[in-house]
Amino acid sequence: MCGIAGLFDLGGRREFDRTLVRAMNQTQFHRGPDEEGLYLEPGVALAHRRLSIIDLSSGQQPMHSADGVVTVVYNGEIYNFAELSRELQALGYQFRTRCDTEVIIYAWQEWGEQCVQRFRGMFAFALYDKRRECLFLARDRLGIKPLFYAVPNGDTLLFGSELKVLKAHPALPRKLEVEAVEDYFTLGYIPEPKTIYRGVYKLRPGHTLLLQRGKPIPQQYEYWDVPFEPVPVATEAELCEELFARMREAVDIRLVAEVPLGAFLSGGVDSSAVVAAMAQLQSDPVNTCAIGFDVPQFNETDFARQVAERYHTNHLERIVASDDFDLLDTLADFYDEPYADSSAIPTYRVCQLARESVTVALSGDGGDENFAGYRRYRWHMNEERLRSALPLGIRRPVFGALGRLYPKLDWAPRVFRAKTTFEALARNSVEAYLHSVSLTSEAQRSAMFSPALKRELQGYRAVETFNYHAQRSPTDDPLSLIQYLDMKTYLVGDILTKVDRASMAHSLEVRVPLLDHKFVEWISGLPVEQKLRGQEGKYILKKALEPHLPHDVLYRPKMGFGVPLGKWFRGPLRQRLRESLLEGGLAQTGLFDATYLETLVNDHQSGRREYSAPLWSLMMFQAAIAKDDFAL
Repeated sequence: MCGIAGLFDLGGRREFDRTLVRAMNQTQFHRGPDEEGLYLEPGVALAHRRLSIIDLSSGQQPMHSADGVVTVVYNGEIYNFAELSRELQALGYQFRTRCDTEVIIYAWQEWGEQCVQRFRGMFAFALYDKRRECLFLARDRLGIKPLFYAVPNGDTLLFGSELKVLKAHPALPRKLEVEAVEDYFTLGYIPEPKTIYRGVYKLRPGHTLLLQRGKPIPQQYEYWDVPFEPVPVATEAELCEELFARMREAVDIRLVAEVPLGAFLSGGVDSSAVVAAMAQLQSDPVNTCAIGFDVPQFNETDFARQVAERYHTNHLERIVASDDFDLLDTLADFYDEPYADSSAIPTYRVCQLARESVTVALSGDGGDENFAGYRRYRWHMNEERLRSALPLGIRRPVFGALGRLYPKLDWAPRVFRAKTTFEALARNSVEAYLHSVSLTSEAQRSAMFSPALKRELQGYRAVETFNYHAQRSPTDDPLSLIQYLDMKTYLVGDILTKVDRASMAHSLEVRVPLLDHKFVEWISGLPVEQKLRGQEGKYILKKALEPHLPHDVLYRPKMGFGVPLGKWFRGPLRQRLRESLLEGGLAQTGLFDATYLETLVNDHQSGRREYSAPLWSLMMFQAAIAKDDFAL
């Protein structure tokens, strides 16, 4: 796992400053502390930080083709590289290394832009072809590895694995992307392809970008999408057998490494499934690690221990104090832009723990999106039955009025939150799903944002991102549609972003077998009742795992990485919250209504209301932009 960076002159062949290129690359030292590589020639500069995993002695980058025409910098793993090497050797290509990087070079020379169709893995790479005078950028299908780019002055492209790489270039303007502010306070992250900076973009998952000298910058090209094409289904027993075999194969190809390898073990279904498959595939005990909390309702270590004992793993376990909030500024530095998922704190800690014994860890990320495991899927489908029975023209006025009149019970379990349900029923399916995953409501954002910010937004609403993906969805099934929306937004913008930055902060590579694209394609085509049956999410996954995991691990309530934000803001973070939101920082940007911010803080700290989510998102926004001179 590595970090990449570079510059490309779109109009000519001017020389780039080696000192500047190296400074850009050094901002991501944590992504690859083992080696540094630079390549500069007129019109192009490529840089690389290496975390050595495979072919430790000869996998240095930037890597060149034998004829010197093609040069690549690459972050990721291509798990079928050995198979591709044999195919390319049969076509006459001569390999000098045993690493997957060289496969990219010759795959490009043989298949051009379609080379990405051959790769099975996680990757972000930049490839310069001297003969064609082009730079080719590519990102893996699910967006496991990140890639940022910008053309700040219209003639030079900057790219890097993290935003901080681009921010190190003096030509990058620090102008606020106001639509990203609306997106962030709705979702808690900034969805692809936007960033917090105007004119700076993320390459979308499953997309490439081909830049040719002297030609206009094209649109990102989509080379893959989740198909949701029906697959043949036999008996339930045969389906369970095939599911586990496919998952086991996805795990197996991710066990190749020349450094210590292990797995996260949260005690949930997905990470436990990965560990069970690993234990059956390797003769040595699996290295596992788990983070627990000193708050019982957030502590899953007992379940992790059950799996560890069953498979006799080398298990590391650590308890994190519930006041582990010293990471706030550290997180802001690593995420580079506003990011409000508080589970980034325990994720950072579990990566820190894992790095004590391994360099590569497998995770269970992607199971909830693949198999409809989130509780919100059940809530949405329950509401969807009523939405399908009554036309929107009736639901919008009736349930809209009920939602406005019904008192809001912030403290109540979701099943009792009639106000939220009424508000969802007054919307169409896409708007309702966005409403269910939003950190703040439209009414809250309207009250929170200043008149100046609302004018700048010009009516833009975060639902436009969901509508964009819904219009392009390959499925109109209600459950499959919201799974698809999550894969395009939450999975890549929140989950994978969280894991990439937290793991790379510790120079740890994380592999995600449940997001193997072949596995995702097959799962997407299964009947929806095999994913969500009644009120049971992950139905067929749990059935397939019954011979391999304890019943209590499979059929217990989902917990997740919880953080006691409400308690923090009324206790140890009480003063910091007031300073961040009310005494400078945010107040000076002109983005927010100061009176409303004071109401949020006072009502929460007095115990009158529960505003943890919006307050955390505001605090993390302030921390992320503290070094930028954003103002309206």
